[in-house]
Amino acid sequence: MPTRSAGILLHRTGADGGIEVLLVHPGGPFWARKDAGAWSIPKGEIAEGEDPLTCARREFAEELGLPVPEGTATPLGEVRQKAGKVVTAWAVEGDLDAASVVSNTFAMEWPRGSGRLRDFPEVDRAEWFGLEEAAVRILDGQRPLLDALAALRA
Repeated sequence: MPTRSAGILLHRTGADGGIEVLLVHPGGPFWARKDAGAWSIPKGEIAEGEDPLTCARREFAEELGLPVPEGTATPLGEVRQKAGKVVTAWAVEGDLDAASVVSNTFAMEWPRGSGRLRDFPEVDRAEWFGLEEAAVRILDGQRPLLDALAALRA
């Protein structure tokens, strides 16, 4: 059974009238020097018996340190990432200050084999991107979510 995650694709209308989406960059040493194809929607693993939308809202708050802005959650469907994880996503129209994001943290041994545990933010930054730039930044497996949002807003 594949791992299942749920997330929120927050979107707004940009100054140029186009769609902008909020993406997050994963924290930790493995992602530190990766950019294109490394960003994601805020998402996390669905606990057994948990409602997926409830999970998506919880994970958004944990990864960004801010609640999901008020608004209707519109289903975007499911995508399967390269490693097999299935992500269920919802679009929510809203705004927030990406610079004010404060993520939760996780501990891992670093450097590997050192025996020392270090804390790293789950998300080291969040940014707003137009759909064209977001398509370059987002994980390949999540790119169809951008297409689904564009179709909703058309």
